[in-house]
Amino acid sequence: MGVSGKRIVAAGTVTMRRGTDGIPEVLLVHRPRYDDWSLPKGKLNNGEYLPACATRETEEETAVSVHLGLPVAELTYPVGGGTKTVSYWQGNPASSQPHEVGAEVDQIAWLSVTQALRQLSYPDERELIHRAVNLPHATPLLIVRHAKALPRGDWAKHKPDHKRPLDARGHAQSESLVELLGAYGVNRLVSSAATRCHQTLKPFAKICDLSVEKHESLTEEVGIDNPKGVTKLIKSLAVETAAGTATAVCGHRPVLPTMLAALGLPDQSFRTAEALVVHLGADATVHAVEMHSSPL
Repeated sequence: MGVSGKRIVAAGTVTMRRGTDGIPEVLLVHRPRYDDWSLPKGKLNNGEYLPACATRETEEETAVSVHLGLPVAELTYPVGGGTKTVSYWQGNPASSQPHEVGAEVDQIAWLSVTQALRQLSYPDERELIHRAVNLPHATPLLIVRHAKALPRGDWAKHKPDHKRPLDARGHAQSESLVELLGAYGVNRLVSSAATRCHQTLKPFAKICDLSVEKHESLTEEVGIDNPKGVTKLIKSLAVETAAGTATAVCGHRPVLPTMLAALGLPDQSFRTAEALVVHLGADATVHAVEMHSSPL
């Protein structure tokens, strides 16, 4: 039997902005080790969500902080002894610092699309720019299943289930979610009123100085028997998200099918701290859907 080669997983962005003349510009990096010009990208760290890798690597290489838009494409190509797969997203600049010359990247450049296509060293990355330029604008709505909670059997029988908290792994998962929510520029947090749900969003809320909006209608105790209430809330959130407010909403496995149906999406299973990213156009049309499992 043959032995399969190693597989490297990485992520990057096609980061674009409007120049002073209104013409779109693309962010490229020069790597002295290879003497090439490419899109910013890098390898996934252990315990990291892939979208968080894309934003981290972009900022590390360019000193430009970005929020992710629509997924662009995935490239797979051979490297020594195996393959490398790189997932790319639209990158929307959020802030920047002066770039410092480093061993990995010694130059960055904002170039017009035409200039960037000429400057890039790799044809497949040129195709990524063609794709990114033609993608519509969208705002992400993240549907999150709460992180790992204490087992029901370990929670005192006389205590209400909606107060059951996260366990140690769940707290670690909630901390890991910080980078995922930050990658999409989430600035509104909505949750079931159950402790395990709003605890899942608490670390991000604390870091970003956001409040968590808690809704009884999303709890298991209310939501299962009142699907109309769940549907009404999710449709309202979709409209508000589509207007430009990136939002994360945390719920329970039994209520998630109703939440998805409200967005016109089919049911699917969620593991703890797993997030479905729904990219919504200005009219709340779904342009793309991504699922990201917890790395913990």
